[in-house]
Amino acid sequence: MQVESALELLKTSFDSYSPITESTWRQLKTGCQLRHFKKNEMVYQAGVIPNSFAFVASGLVRCYVTNEKGQEYNKNFFDEGMYPGSMAALLTNTPSYLTFETIEDSSLIEINFKTFRELLNKNPDLMLFQIAYLEKNWLLAKDAREIEIVQELASERYLKFQHNFPGLVDRLPQYHIASHLGITPTQLSRIRKSQNADNREKG
Repeated sequence: MQVESALELLKTSFDSYSPITESTWRQLKTGCQLRHFKKNEMVYQAGVIPNSFAFVASGLVRCYVTNEKGQEYNKNFFDEGMYPGSMAALLTNTPSYLTFETIEDSSLIEINFKTFRELLNKNPDLMLFQIAYLEKNWLLAKDAREIEIVQELASERYLKFQHNFPGLVDRLPQYHIASHLGITPTQLSRIRKSQNADNREKG
């Protein structure tokens, strides 16, 4: 993917939350860099202080944590139009506890956080983008996710995942989906078999 095409996608994404002016956009672009990653490459590593967050122009990224036993839990997936990055680590200038890794060959625009914050403080249009983004992707999504994990059955969580992320079901290895749902691959296999059987009966 070419730089200009990727930047056009980024601008469209920003405007979908809250339009930014051409002046703000020209300033923001100075802190952007297009990078290409192969499948299974680290974008941001746990234990390292990040200095940027990213925009997925093409490809797929997973965000995961690793427990003391070395087991991985997939916290989130980021496909085209989404913004992977450890905001908590960026805001506090501390090492991230999250790792971000590509699942497919990916083209990402890295956005320098210092540049972004400086522009955020003096451009109201960028502040409105930030508010709209945080409301949708942090506050509302976080509340829904916490309720889902505590109250819903594994089969219900999988159905919701299919509904919310229909484009990811066939792009993700099943073990990654199972990790995200908090179940084993064997449990997910059983759920899928039961679902397929129900669909055949209905058909």
